[in-house]
Amino acid sequence: MQASRAALVVAVIGVLLGLVAGCTRQTAGEARPDATAVPLAVANDGYGIVAGFDDAPARIEIYTEPQCTHCHDLQHDFGDEIAYDITVGRLQVTYRPLTFLDDGAAGYSAKVANALFLATDVVGEAATSGTQFQRFVEALWAHQHPGGPVFSDDELRTMAGEAGLPRAVADHVAASGRAVDVAEMEATNFGFLYDIDPAQTGTPTVYDLKAGEKLDIADDGWLDKLVDS
Repeated sequence: MQASRAALVVAVIGVLLGLVAGCTRQTAGEARPDATAVPLAVANDGYGIVAGFDDAPARIEIYTEPQCTHCHDLQHDFGDEIAYDITVGRLQVTYRPLTFLDDGAAGYSAKVANALFLATDVVGEAATSGTQFQRFVEALWAHQHPGGPVFSDDELRTMAGEAGLPRAVADHVAASGRAVDVAEMEATNFGFLYDIDPAQTGTPTVYDLKAGEKLDIADDGWLDKLVDS
């Protein structure tokens, strides 16, 4: 992605995030709510996190491991575009975390995966939007340190706050309560990933739910082609 284009995407996201509730964004002939109202939910099976509108024309799954450096590259290179496309209703993303790079049951990847699910909880009247969640994903992978110590609760709170999560939700994430059975999540999501590609079962894998096929993310234009098709 060219630097000028990346800067434009960031600027547009900033404008969208700054809109007050009730403002709309016109895209492809449809009115969309502001970025703070983009839906976020746990997948029906309990082990994926769905960011974006159900009627988005493009729908993908992203299989990602918190210590995977290639997953960091994916967020670095395409995170801003993913956030934009989620916000304007062109893309719905289901994140499916994995933890196979952990040495034990309570490792770095497990804590990050649990934090992602904590971010989906409604705390009082505070709730994370799909766009804010995508920004949280970007922050977690941007500060990635594979094989290093797990993030502290304060580090999680800071990243959640900088991503735009409501203060109550950021505090909830930092409290590090159990939000998901990490072992069951790993088994379920790895099973889905293996079914997609038993020969090259790795992360990141991006799966086109509409076409039923694995996307070639080595192609720099894969996301543009997906949302423009």
